[in-house]
Amino acid sequence: MEKHTTLSQSKKLAEFLPLESADMHYNNASIKGVNYVDNYRAELMDYNTAVKVLSKYSLNPLFEIVPCWSLDALLDILPYPSLHKTHLGWRCDSYNKEGTTCRLGENKNSPIDACVEMILKLHNENVL
Repeated sequence: MEKHTTLSQSKKLAEFLPLESADMHYNNASIKGVNYVDNYRAELMDYNTAVKVLSKYSLNPLFEIVPCWSLDALLDILPYPSLHKTHLGWRCDSYNKEGTTCRLGENKNSPIDACVEMILKLHNENVL
């Protein structure tokens, strides 16, 4: 099961979420040196720290650091989330502070997908 957002999900979320909320990152740094890039891989270092640590690669125009979110980080972003497994998959709902209004999520294959879907929904509704 996924432990973090995919690269495409991460790039989409990075368009509007605060980058400091990303507790992980993707990068394509190569062990061959700063003039090379490899396939993207997710790493546990938070985004802001990765930018500092990997700054020597920044001169390479092909190098990229992309923020990435774990399930815990996604749940921290959502207002009053409720994540649960249903017979159709995973669903993430979001409540208001009073618990009187609930935005229902859609059933997804994983908890990460369910949370990303809810974050996108709330963003599109200008709630996030």
